[in-house]
Order: sequence, then C-alpha cells, then structure tokens
Amino acid sequence: MNIDIAYGKDGLSIEVPDKNLVKILRMTEKPVIKNAREVINGKLTNPTGTPSLADIAKGKKSACIVISDITRPVPNAVILPPVLETLENAGIPRENITILIGTGIHRPNEDEEQITLLGPEIPKKYRVVNHMGRDTASHDYLGETPIYKAPIYVDKEYFKSELRIVTGLIEPHFMAGFSGGRKGIMPAICAYETVKVLHGPDAMGHEKAVGGIIEGNPVHAECLYVAKKAGVDFILNVSLNERREITGVFAGDLEKAHAEGVAFVRTQCVDTVDKPVDAVITSSAGFPLDLTFYQTVKGMTEAMPIVKPGGVIIIASKCGEGIGSKEFTDLLLETDKYQDFLDNIKKPGYYVLDQWEFQKFCTVLEKNEVWLISDGIDKVTQEKIFVTPLNSVEDGIARVIERFGYDARIAVIPEGPYVTARVAGKQ
Repeated sequence: MNIDIAYGKDGLSIEVPDKNLVKILRMTEKPVIKNAREVINGKLTNPTGTPSLADIAKGKKSACIVISDITRPVPNAVILPPVLETLENAGIPRENITILIGTGIHRPNEDEEQITLLGPEIPKKYRVVNHMGRDTASHDYLGETPIYKAPIYVDKEYFKSELRIVTGLIEPHFMAGFSGGRKGIMPAICAYETVKVLHGPDAMGHEKAVGGIIEGNPVHAECLYVAKKAGVDFILNVSLNERREITGVFAGDLEKAHAEGVAFVRTQCVDTVDKPVDAVITSSAGFPLDLTFYQTVKGMTEAMPIVKPGGVIIIASKCGEGIGSKEFTDLLLETDKYQDFLDNIKKPGYYVLDQWEFQKFCTVLEKNEVWLISDGIDKVTQEKIFVTPLNSVEDGIARVIERFGYDARIAVIPEGPYVTARVAGKQ
C-alpha cells in the first residue's frame, strides 16, 4: 500500500507490503471549524470559567500575549486577530500590547520566522519580543515548586503588563501528558534554572511523565503550579487535525479551559493496535516539529508503546537544522554508550542543557532499535547518535522482514507524535 507520511514541508510517499501492514494509526477525524474567527469570538465572549475577555480587559492599560515558538504549528495568524481586536476595543492601546514568543530555552525566532509564526501583518503592527531563557537576570523569582523544589523564574516581560494571556496548541506531549495551558508558562517563559529541574532526571523518569497522561503526572502538576504562581488571566488554546486545520477552540480559565481541551483531544488523538508489532514506521510530524533530531525524539516515544521489546522504530525526520542545540549535539556525539549517560545523570551535580531529551531517547533505546531516515544529518553522524541510518523507508522494511520473517507485523503512524499509539486495552 502507498502511504503518505509527514516529512519536512513536502511529505514522503512510502510503500508498505499489504501482507505486513497491521494498521495505519491516525487521529480521529473531527469536524473542521470553517468559521474560525466567528467561533473564536464566541469563545472570547463566552469562555470557560472566566468573564469575557472584553470584561477582563476593561480598565487595563497594557497586555502581554504569550505564543508558542517556531517548533509548534499554532495558527497564530488566525487566532490572534480576534484577541488583539478585543483588547483594543476594550481600550488597551496597540502600542501597549506585547506578543511574547515563548521559546523556553530554544533559540529566539527573528525576522522571517516571525512572519511564519504570526503572518505578515501582526509583526508590523505590534511589539513582538523573544523570551530569553538563558538570561536569568531577565526573570523574576517567585519561590519554588512543591514536588521537585525547582526555583521559579518567570520572564519579567510578562509581568510588565496588567493583562496576561497565554495561547497555544493542545496535543499529546511526551512528558507533560498534553501541551497547552500551563505549558505556555513553564517551560515557555521560564528561565533555564527552572526548566532544568522540572525536566530533570527525577521528573523525566517518573512512570506517569509520558504522553497522554495528566492525572498523577508530576511534570503536569509542577508546570501548573508555576503557571498559577505567575498568574494567567486568560488562555486561548486550539486543537488541530493532521492537515493543521482547527478542530477545537478552548478559552478562559487556565485549568478549566485546558481540561476541556484535553478531554476533546483525547477523543481525537488515540489510536490502537490489537497487539504489539515488530516494527512501526512513524514521523516527527513534518515541519516545523522535524527541524531537529531533538524534537524527533517525541515521535519515537509516542510510537514505542505499540512496539514489542526488541522491535524496531523506523522514523522519518528531515532535521533541516541538524541534531539540536550545541549542548544536546555535543552530549550525543561525545557519549559512547547511552548507559554511561544514564549513570551520569544519577550523580550529584551532573547536568547538561537538554539532557532530558536524551533521557527520554534512552527509554526508547532500552526497549527498541531506532532506524532513521533523514537528509538533514549525514549518515556518519547518524551512526554516532545511537540510530541506524537508512536510505529509505523501503530499505528499512526490507531489513525488518529479513529480521522478523516474511509475515513481520508493521504499523504506520504518518503524523508521529500527534497520535497517541496504544495497544488495545492498555493505558
């Protein structure tokens, strides 16, 4: 069967033998919101758990709107105009409205990337600034979290405004259960000192710090605590289908509106197989999530639950910007055995920026082999980062059949981390 999977901006067409194809796991189709502006305006007027945004904005002199960075396909050019119009109609001057790009500890998004994020008009009319997570001095200290005692540092830019709004996308998230809501604060506008603890080995190693689980997930709980300490007046989150079309709009209270969105996304993102497969072919959901190998780990972790121990994850990810940050790149390239890294993170005082992604990657490697298709990282380098390089998906399929036999069981997840893959009957 010919199947299209997400890869870069153009996608990838692959051929999987019918005899081996167990199932194509996809997001459940939900009605697309055609009249998005009208629906968003309705949610701003009648939100979940708060007064209308217009009422909240009355009397305020300034506003800050946090948005996701370039690694998330949030349709900001669609969802922000109704918010901006509401704020201005409520009396907040345009020059007093700041759009804060929640980069976490990622690099800043400048110039053309801001047009990609916001469309061509918004950057011309409004003040747009990047969160700089590695500059502790640009953050305010708010105490510490209850579980892991992380110091809470939140961007000072956020506190300059009287009205604080957080936007984002709700989708499965490989450590926080689901994105959106509280993640618009932590890690989006928190300093490295906060992130490194809440993405530390104890939090990452918790059995419930995985995709699709909110209840009992300490990463979720700590991020929510940080967001409450920072103060969020209003959230606006959306859900998307595989074609990046809006299927849900959730607005209002930080917890209540997010919970409403999570409940909806759960009905959209979960798909199952009857029993574990020998191999899964998946992706990192294409652009912009597959810009780096760092982000590619998310596709692996979401696919892993349906692969039997000793099985194979074949993942296609363009990685146009390479492996990731310098720290993450150096960590992978300078580690000979991943077990050495797992031993190191248990040592007091050991810490490397972005190590949490390697830790999650190791949970995959402890169970499955990872075979990679990527034209953004040369094959010599791929061999140094604990994956097997492939020339094509079909090359991988041939190797799977050679290893597991003529009737090897293969599943395909075209949209990678946007689908929560499960074996039927298991959480």
